[in-house]
Amino acid sequence: MIIKIISVMLIVLAALAIFGRVRLKLPGRKPPAKLGAPCPECGRPRIGTGPCPCKTGG
Repeated sequence: MIIKIISVMLIVLAALAIFGRVRLKLPGRKPPAKLGAPCPECGRPRIGTGPCPCKTGG
């Protein structure tokens, strides 16, 4: 009985993984947001549109 429960659970998990991959590849979907270009002065990635913290003294 335990073997049946475990096998059904693994089949359900595999099906969810397949549907998740299909959902990620739908046309017209935006790719995940990437980090901004690195700051030319300190090299840290800039997040958002504001100035880098090295320029604001933070």
